[in-house]
Amino acid sequence: MLLRIGFLILVIYVMLRWFEYKQIYFPSRAMDGAPGQLSRPFEDVFIPVEHGERVNAWYFPAQNAGGPVVLVCHGNAGNISHRLELCSLLLEAGASVLLVEYRGYGRSDGKPGEENSYRDAQAGYHWLTGKGVAGTNIIAYGESLGGGVVSELALRETLGGLILQSTFTSITDLGVELFPWLPVRLISTIKYNTRAKLPKLRVPVLILHSRRDDLIAFHHAEENFAAANEPKYLREIGGGHSDALWSSRPAMLAAIREFLQNPFVNHSRAQAAPAP
Repeated sequence: MLLRIGFLILVIYVMLRWFEYKQIYFPSRAMDGAPGQLSRPFEDVFIPVEHGERVNAWYFPAQNAGGPVVLVCHGNAGNISHRLELCSLLLEAGASVLLVEYRGYGRSDGKPGEENSYRDAQAGYHWLTGKGVAGTNIIAYGESLGGGVVSELALRETLGGLILQSTFTSITDLGVELFPWLPVRLISTIKYNTRAKLPKLRVPVLILHSRRDDLIAFHHAEENFAAANEPKYLREIGGGHSDALWSSRPAMLAAIREFLQNPFVNHSRAQAAPAP
């Protein structure tokens, strides 16, 4: 009897872990675009990570060298080939761009995971610093799930600024809202706790979010903004969760360009605050 109960508990646990994982990661291996489509110089690179695996990244230098470099961590679906329009916007804003792929997505090796995604972002960061880019000249841009990734990157590495687009306070908070019938706070193991990390950071933060976001409600942006240290900026954009860029490109471009030109950004003293 006890053996059957133990087996049932094990089955339930495995099913919950599978369900959690499948709700968070939606990787696509299909490359629906190529960096050459932007008609700009680029580098298509594979960056080593742990266990002999590599992650793919596309680097687009700005026309004017020496400006900020935006390291992009995308959302939980698709891959970097689906972020060329975002890349185009950031290039128009005057920045160089590095699109970093997660393990298990696109042409990257391995499987997705919370710690893996943090280390994938760090691999992209170290690739940039290996090219001679100063950490204070790197702006980390997190789209949706990517916001949870880059907020951790800001704890682990020196950055010049942080941009959070359509980002949650934490996966757990979002899970409670999406699955109110599940004891999410008791069973979740994947956290991406953006809000808990923001008070520990001493970098300029720009938050972009739409009140019409149909997946991550606007209050997540407000709570993240309240948690962040100055200098911080909250700019409203339009559209739903998946079409914000298409719905409000001019507003996003203006907000990002203003942020990149802010004297607080790229300051030589910009750094992660020491952990308490």
